Amino acid sequence: MGIFGAMTTAVSGLRAQSFALEHISDNIANSQTIGFKRTETSFMDVVSASNPRQQQSGAVTAFTRATNAVQGDLLGSEVDTNLAINGDGYFVISERSGVSDGLPVFNSVNRFTRRGDFNLDKDGYLVNGANYYLMGNPIDAVTGNPTGGVPEVIKFSKDFLAAKPTSTIDYRLNLPTYPRTTNSETAVPDSELLSPALITSGDIDNIDEETFLKESLSGGATTIYDQAGNNVDVQIRWAKHLNTPGAESWGMYYLSDNNPALPTDTKWTKLPTNYVFGANSQLISPVGDVTITAMTINGDNLGNVLLKHGTNGVTQYSDSNGVAIVNEIKQNGYSAGELSGVSITSKGRVAVTYTNGIVVEKSQIALASFNADEFLQKQNGSAFVATAESGLALFGATGFIVSNQLEASNTDIAEEFSKLIVTQQAYAAGTRIVTTSNEMLQEVINMKR
Repeated sequence: MGIFGAMTTAVSGLRAQSFALEHISDNIANSQTIGFKRTETSFMDVVSASNPRQQQSGAVTAFTRATNAVQGDLLGSEVDTNLAINGDGYFVISERSGVSDGLPVFNSVNRFTRRGDFNLDKDGYLVNGANYYLMGNPIDAVTGNPTGGVPEVIKFSKDFLAAKPTSTIDYRLNLPTYPRTTNSETAVPDSELLSPALITSGDIDNIDEETFLKESLSGGATTIYDQAGNNVDVQIRWAKHLNTPGAESWGMYYLSDNNPALPTDTKWTKLPTNYVFGANSQLISPVGDVTITAMTINGDNLGNVLLKHGTNGVTQYSDSNGVAIVNEIKQNGYSAGELSGVSITSKGRVAVTYTNGIVVEKSQIALASFNADEFLQKQNGSAFVATAESGLALFGATGFIVSNQLEASNTDIAEEFSKLIVTQQAYAAGTRIVTTSNEMLQEVINMKR
């Protein structure tokens, strides 16, 4: 091939270095693009068929080498819905293809990205800076587990969260073996007990309240909710009935009417079940939880409310102060509320916070991985689509999601400038070969003169 072969080889080198320069330019231009993955250039020699002892020049060709699996630095963000993936995986996203009835219509082909600058839009979608919509699996409200095998676009309703009436109260406490009530005197036997007449009457009338308060202990208070979401205060008191060894008995009462009309009207309602403790101070009756039937406070019927004590939730141990120590008192109801914010949990779940303080996990963000990340096809906005070479998306990647973080471009400016110098020098050297070959051909032509 001679001079012409040298020129052809040099031209292929110029073409390859130009291809490399495109990649360097693209990498530098996107050095500040969230979730961008730089592109490397891989060169391959092309050998001409010739005698090994008289090897003729061949050529060079350039290929793209992706760095999709190379993670960029994680940058802090003050936005709760800004996300990054630490480790393997891609966010599953969808592209809007149109609008119908004022709401977006989505493309049926899923896309994948590491760009996590998501924000809540006016319609309740999480959309990133490239206008892609985040996808996930809904959370079952009963089991708390993700449902469905195929991710769907995450959308939040801005409707009010309906009120939930209280149905259970978790209640755990220790009652003292000797209650130091206002009327108790250690020198007077049984002075720490409730008066027999009040024990017999069961519920405490308005006229007997003063005596009852002096002969009982505070058992804590909590706020519960009715069907309409109205808050109702519950006050609890305990009075010891019996000191019989191995069968010490207590009664529990709740304030059912703050302002009774008549002196004989009930003010404190007693639970029908007495709490009886054995010789080891462990509760022997009732066994399990207790239901307060048709619990009514100030005329508001709250329905049946379950008192959940759990294992060893109510005990009777000696206390130097002689008071009831409440370890837990909480209930499961709440008032109505409207959406006030969206955040991401440590498990990668999207949680909605309402004005009533309730936090509800709505969706599990989907993460996908691929057997061959480097063969994903790039799309606009730091997105990818699967190809035959990359394989199908595998849901359940090993990476984990972190909120208030963003993944920066994995472009290293210093490294790109180093490659730029090498590429420029290689290109310049190639042009010298073309120039030299041209001069040699010119000498051949001059031989005729």
